[in-house]
Amino acid sequence: MFENLQDRLGSILNGLTGRGALSEADVSAALREVRRALLEADVALDVVRSFTDRVREKAVGAEILKSIKPGQMVVKIVHDELIEMLGGEGVGVDLHAAAPVVIMMVGLQGSGKTTTSAKIAHRLTTREKKKVLMASLDTRRPAAQEQLRQLGAQANIDTLPVISGQSPTDIAARAVQAAKLGGHDVVILDTAGRTHIDEPLMVEMADIKKRSNPHEILLVADSLTGQDAVNLARSFDERVGITGLVLTRMDGDGRGGAALSMRAVTGKPIKLIGVGEKMSELEEFHPRRIADRILGMGDIVSLVERASENIDAEKAAAMAAKMAKGKFDLDDLADQLRQMQKMGGMGGIMGMMPGMAGMKDKIAAAGLDDKLFGRQIAIIQSMTKAERTNPDLLKHSRKKRIAAGSGTDAAAINKLLKMHRQMADMMKMMGGKGKGGMMKQMMGGLAGKMGLGGGMGGMGGGMPDLSNIDPRQLEALQKQAEAAGLGKPGGGMPGLGGLPGGLSGLGGAKLPGLGGGFPGLPGLPKKK
Repeated sequence: MFENLQDRLGSILNGLTGRGALSEADVSAALREVRRALLEADVALDVVRSFTDRVREKAVGAEILKSIKPGQMVVKIVHDELIEMLGGEGVGVDLHAAAPVVIMMVGLQGSGKTTTSAKIAHRLTTREKKKVLMASLDTRRPAAQEQLRQLGAQANIDTLPVISGQSPTDIAARAVQAAKLGGHDVVILDTAGRTHIDEPLMVEMADIKKRSNPHEILLVADSLTGQDAVNLARSFDERVGITGLVLTRMDGDGRGGAALSMRAVTGKPIKLIGVGEKMSELEEFHPRRIADRILGMGDIVSLVERASENIDAEKAAAMAAKMAKGKFDLDDLADQLRQMQKMGGMGGIMGMMPGMAGMKDKIAAAGLDDKLFGRQIAIIQSMTKAERTNPDLLKHSRKKRIAAGSGTDAAAINKLLKMHRQMADMMKMMGGKGKGGMMKQMMGGLAGKMGLGGGMGGMGGGMPDLSNIDPRQLEALQKQAEAAGLGKPGGGMPGLGGLPGGLSGLGGAKLPGLGGGFPGLPGLPKKK
């Protein structure tokens, strides 16, 4: 979503950090470019104007121009103001009310209200352990009520039985009553949308609000609609009174202006963002983390949270035990590839690692997109169990059979085997006995710099049990990572200097982290 803006702001601010001293003219020229970049990203004009005015006011002060590192001070000011524009602190869905807590979903047709309602219900059920009832108030769109019923069945969430002929306000009242009788903690009302804002829609919303007395009114807006989404939020807030925003399709290739403008224009917090089609792909909106991503500072906390949700702790422990013995077969490699797919692929992970956002372009240029993972998994699945355990069995005739089964060729199989061989060699080095093994030393050094003590070595050199990390410790992790030099644009991963090749260009040694795995990526150019 923010890639273009990230590239533009990154180049502008890097130009400032490279200079020894800054004049007022330098700051003004840079802010003109920042203004242009934000306008091109479809951010509202009045939001851009107030943002650049605040940055200029702080950035041309004597303490900045005479600072030891004036460029970095300007980057910090831009970062802080970006967080302020996005809302300061993240605000989640408020459930502090008498049960059943009523959440009313509003928005235009096609913005993703029904799917988002089911995603929120799934999130509250799995994370908060709440009993949720969903009710569709959309009597106009064909099969809208059936869609919500099917989503509820898919996620094992209760839905209100449909009674034909009832009005939306009657359905709302019945849903609240059914939730009280059924002992539900939360009731989610999925209201009808239109293709545009009209008077009957607003009257209906007001009637539903009066009958159901919702604690939260969440406006669902498509982040790809740009400036129009800001006008939409303003109209709904004036007529119905929204308490928060949910932005969908944040994984799209839009310019991100709506996300940056809506909080500043409406004063209402963005509470959740949809980042994919799956039921689990709904995240809380954290202004600091989004600002870090936009300025290329990475997002360690979200990366660790995503890892904790997707990594199987038992598999990670088993992998760590194998690593300690220096063993690594093709089944293990396939597991690593699947884990990376779940975590958003190589591009998604690189985008969250401090100072590594620029690596995404190199990965794409080398043809190492996420489809490659699928092809490599297909190759491994086309092998017999014996071949996966002992790759040395793979001679020409076997490779021919595997190529036919996976729809690839012998060259792709050879590349995969070479990658596996390099990783297996690395495992042997890391599983070495001296001083507890290279892996343990490396992860221990990394843990020390991130403030996790010796915990990283607790699984024989693998990652800790991420599901048990305290959320406050995660938040502290980001700040400590920045203090250790991780959070600066262009800053690399600490503690990896001893590796031959490190992570520079990913062409040298490979890092089996995150439960065993960054698969090696041969063929990428080394950093100059």
